[in-house]
Amino acid sequence: MAEPMIMPPIIAGFVIGLYEIILLHRDVTVPTHRFGHGVHALVYAVIACFCTMNAQWVIANFAFLQNIPYMSAITLQVIVGIITMIKIHGVSAAIRTTGMGISVGLRETWFHSALIGALVVAAPYVWPLIAPVLPSWMQ
Repeated sequence: MAEPMIMPPIIAGFVIGLYEIILLHRDVTVPTHRFGHGVHALVYAVIACFCTMNAQWVIANFAFLQNIPYMSAITLQVIVGIITMIKIHGVSAAIRTTGMGISVGLRETWFHSALIGALVVAAPYVWPLIAPVLPSWMQ
């Protein structure tokens, strides 16, 4: 069995996490929520990219995934993307301000959540295109 990629998912996850933090400044106006969600976004993006970029390895090493019908690398990648989208939107809605129960300046848009989920799914397919132009230590 092949060894999992380590550095590419860290770099891809870090870039996606930074992009999410940039989008947070538009969608989330409460500074403390921005910071906490930003740190959470970076860590989660790296983990999600590890799963999508090493999908075969993840399936081979987590036995419960092998028992799921129709489980393949692309299926796992899509599932991780959907979970990412729901997680991003859910975390952003978790904190509410006092204002008649309405979340003011805390909720991210569904488009933003879907975009980040799509980037996580696309990471293993985009990486071979950008890897040749990166320094050798990033590959």
